[in-house]
Amino acid sequence: MTLGKRTIRVAAGVGGLALLLAAATGLAWAQSAQQATPTQQSVPNAPEPQALPQLNTITPVGAASASPAPAASTPAATPTTAHTAAAAEATEPEDDEQQGPPPATTQSALNTLSVNVQFHEIPFLVKDSKGRLVYGITWRDVRVYENGVRQQIRVFTSDPAPLAVALVIDQGVTHDTMEKINDSLGSLQGAFSPYDEVAVYTYNNGVTQQTEFTAAQSPRLAAVLEQSKGVGRDPLMGLTGPLSHGAVINNMPIDGVNDFGHQPDTLAFTVPREYHTLNDAILEAAKEVSTAPSNRRRVVYVISDGKEYGSQATEKQVIKYLLTNNISVWATQVGDSAIMGMGFLDSLHIPLTMRDDVLPRYTSETGGEFDSEFRPKGIEQAFVQITNQIRAQYTVGYYTHANPYDESYRRTEIRIMRPGLTIICKDGYYPSAADNARATPGHQPSPQ
Repeated sequence: MTLGKRTIRVAAGVGGLALLLAAATGLAWAQSAQQATPTQQSVPNAPEPQALPQLNTITPVGAASASPAPAASTPAATPTTAHTAAAAEATEPEDDEQQGPPPATTQSALNTLSVNVQFHEIPFLVKDSKGRLVYGITWRDVRVYENGVRQQIRVFTSDPAPLAVALVIDQGVTHDTMEKINDSLGSLQGAFSPYDEVAVYTYNNGVTQQTEFTAAQSPRLAAVLEQSKGVGRDPLMGLTGPLSHGAVINNMPIDGVNDFGHQPDTLAFTVPREYHTLNDAILEAAKEVSTAPSNRRRVVYVISDGKEYGSQATEKQVIKYLLTNNISVWATQVGDSAIMGMGFLDSLHIPLTMRDDVLPRYTSETGGEFDSEFRPKGIEQAFVQITNQIRAQYTVGYYTHANPYDESYRRTEIRIMRPGLTIICKDGYYPSAADNARATPGHQPSPQ
């Protein structure tokens, strides 16, 4: 009996285990069936209607995004979600703007009008009735005219500008005049500031460049000025005439010496032709100065007696080149031309002969000045006086109203609204490509 009872209990335990296994299997099958049921119902019969976005949340669209489009089963965005997405898209244009300037098709570019204009500057000097420099002129005292039409002042300044000077030394003067120039060249370097640059040219029968632009206070310029000293020339005497065979009376020698084969001489006095290529020298110096930046004062500084003969370039051609490139000529006049009254002979110029003095025309046409000195001390003082006048110049700038494609001469005039003053400036200029759309510096006055 005891053994039978035990058998029944074992059987009951085996049946319960089977029931537990069957229950667990059914539960697992039910869970899998529940998970499979949504998959079968995910395919809709028709597209679901989409809600319209809020109009007040529309923002400019930035660059196209590389992210894929959302699936069709994505539910419609709520107002909060749409606002967040719009805020995220609004940040994209800001990133694009930081990468570089906007394209040329922006609204600001469409409203911009490009006009071909020419900006021109005129340096001028103001003196009183006694020839003294006048300071304190303002832009309200100045009137600028071009071809008789008043121009609106855009730039006015009295600040001194650094100089770009091409020094031209005449080595064709007489021996005594050349000695005076040589003695005064040692003080020439002291007339310039450390911010200036100087090139040196010498001429006689031809032009020689001693150095290109170099610092005004450099040892190189001192060495170049030393080697630019010349010997000059002696006054030439006639090779024929009564002095070629001793004393003569009625074209016959009277010194008692038989002059066999001598033919009676006429009283002709022939002087060998001299060459003073001043025009060529100024032109070569102006070509070097034209390469200087526009923020420097361009100057050709001549030390000469002003005589001109034998140049390939004409005076008119050189003056046109100077006015086109905004270059002024300043000069220290030496030799016989520096003596008062000697310039009168040039007004009675004989054709096919040498011009005695052309420096006054160069300086007056380009807005410079010249100082006549024949003493070594006076030549040294002339160096300082001329450089001081160049630094005391005012500068006025304006945009011209003339046709930018018209290359003819344009006459300019500067008037000062104060009595008893003299204005020293050029009378006009020739336009150049460098004047087109040139950027203007500061010191802009108020509109008139």
